[in-house]
Amino acid sequence: MGDVLATALRHAAVGHQVFPLASSKRPVANCDRCRDADHDRQACPCLLCHGLYAATGDPERIAAMLAAVPRPLLAVRTGQPSGVVVIDIDPGNGGDLAALIRRGLAPPTAHVVTGSGGWHLWYRWPGRLVPCSASRIAPGVDVRGDGGYVVVPPSAHPRTGRRYVWADRPREVVEMPSALAEACLPPSLSVQTRGEPVRPATASAEGISYPDRLLAAHLDAVARAPEGRRRVTLYGAARGAARMVAAGAITSGAAVAALTRAGYDAGQSERDTRRAISGGFEAEGVTW
Repeated sequence: MGDVLATALRHAAVGHQVFPLASSKRPVANCDRCRDADHDRQACPCLLCHGLYAATGDPERIAAMLAAVPRPLLAVRTGQPSGVVVIDIDPGNGGDLAALIRRGLAPPTAHVVTGSGGWHLWYRWPGRLVPCSASRIAPGVDVRGDGGYVVVPPSAHPRTGRRYVWADRPREVVEMPSALAEACLPPSLSVQTRGEPVRPATASAEGISYPDRLLAAHLDAVARAPEGRRRVTLYGAARGAARMVAAGAITSGAAVAALTRAGYDAGQSERDTRRAISGGFEAEGVTW
């Protein structure tokens, strides 16, 4: 416990947000109240609920969290909150570090040898969205970016019992190369949507006087939503956009592209973004 706390405080001192995991590598389960989908994760006073949303840099809160979890593993929230992105290479699932190096996607940086015999390559967050993903870059290579977290030393792997250890310390965490950041983006985030926020073409429709303003209001609501309310706000925006599709004010493809960009820009994972959009469209009886 002493080693884990000391390590957690060192991470906090350099700006990382940390939280404990159960011995299974999973976040601690939410309490009954916090299982409500509409619950405000950002304002929630619970110490351990909401997984990575409980991550903090406050020393007193960190100590209380670790004391409340038996045999905790330590995790760092990735992406913008901690300013890091971690590339998780698992040889057991086909991950090939040498192949990434040949592609210019793995410049030397601080890295961890994982408890399962793989590697965690740490890079500085590049100042723009890096969504979490599994095997998008290459088989057996996962990205821990915005909306994710990573297990850190001295945690022990629950299956092998081996500890995660830093290699080549004190090597610094280097800037994430642009080629790697681009490779992390999903195909649905096309070149046209990677720049300024997109306002797709709209058309006049019965019952909608200013469709362009209405769509902008939906997208801006997602951008302004506080952390902890972004997923439910994106769901609401998707319902509004679906109604516009049904009225003929915008095509479903254009609406989904704009909503997808809004979700990613708000730090939502690809999975959460797709679920929010599909849920909103389904609730309105609109296909996409």
